[in-house]
Parts: sequence; structure tokens; C-alpha cells
Amino acid sequence: MSCSINYPIIALLAAAILSGCAVTPTSIVPYPTTTRAPMPEPVVASNGAIYQQSTYRPAFEDRRARHVGDTLIIAITERTNAVKSGASSGNKSNSASFSTPGLLQGRFGGTVAANGALKHADGDNQSASNTFSGTIGVTVIEELPNGNLIVAGEKQIAMNKGTEFIRFSGMVNPDTIGIGNVVPSTQVADARVEYRTNSQIDRAEMASMASRFFLSLLPF
Repeated sequence: MSCSINYPIIALLAAAILSGCAVTPTSIVPYPTTTRAPMPEPVVASNGAIYQQSTYRPAFEDRRARHVGDTLIIAITERTNAVKSGASSGNKSNSASFSTPGLLQGRFGGTVAANGALKHADGDNQSASNTFSGTIGVTVIEELPNGNLIVAGEKQIAMNKGTEFIRFSGMVNPDTIGIGNVVPSTQVADARVEYRTNSQIDRAEMASMASRFFLSLLPF
């Protein structure tokens, strides 16, 4: 009995495994995570007035994000706690009796009685607690007619064999923008905060595993 090994197919499978080890995780953020500021409008000739719309800057406030392409810092301070409990119980009993035929009365007596009882009790307690804190820079991707800003951003951190993805999107009221263009995440409407990781197997380790597999097939 002989066994043939199709090495090209095994090599293709190993390559497919290697290519699938670093897949970007899915996202719940519905907007693009960045955008560029629009090109400035052509400079118009000065009409001699002191106020010019193209060079307007507020004189008595900090320079805050207000246009598409401006950046904000979101201070993520999310804490959630949920507790759920439930209980149920039941109690059921029954009884029955009947008279025995005359031929069986000497053995079982005049009557036969049966009693039954069923009790049931069940309880369930569930709790969940999550804490997410950190900072992320976001970009204004849309300016709404009422002045609110749609923001979104992504931060990627590569550490050792994996990559961490932190994404954020939501609607910011300009009145909540603090010093340094910082906004607490608790004051962002329609906020979507996510933290995902992309675990990645080291290619050198994968190659070592593959080489050990092929060496185990050799007869010597």
C-alpha cells in the first residue's frame, strides 16, 4: 500500500493560512474615519472693508474645530453596568383513590389511594460591567446645518504579533468643545466606540511549524 502526498496543495493551504492571519476586523462605525479639509476658495479682491469672510477668525475665543477637516480630541470615559435577575417556582400536587374489585380486596384492601407532588424552583442572576477609557483624535467629516459636527477617527496600535484598532464616531455639539479641542465621549450624541484586536501569528513561527510538519513525513 502506497500513499502519495500532494505537496503543492499543502503549500497552497499553508499560504492561505498565512494570508488569513492578519484580517482587519469589522467595524460598527458608519462613517469614513478621516477626511481632508476642502480646498480653499479663490481669494477675492479686497473691497476695502475691515471684515473679510475668507479670513474670519473669532477674536474672543480659542480656535475651535468648526469646519470639515478640523480635528478634535475625544476623551473616552465609558462605563456601563447591567444586572439582571429572575426567579420562578411552581408547586403541584394531586391525589386519587378508588375502590378495588371484590376479588382483590383481600390483598389490597377496600380502597387504593395514590398521591403525587411536584415542586419546581429556578433562579438566574446575570451581571455585566465594562470600562473603556483613553483618548483618540477624530476629524470633522461633516458640518450640519444646525452647527453640529459629525466626527470620526481611528487609531491603530501594533504591538508584538497583533494590531489594536480603536475607532470612534458621533455627533458633537460645538458648545461642548473644551480647552484644547477636547470633548468627553459622554457628551457625544450617537457615539460609537469600539476596540478590536487583530491577533496575528508570527510568520517565522508559522514557517517553523510547517517545516516540522513536512519533516515528520520523511521516512528518515
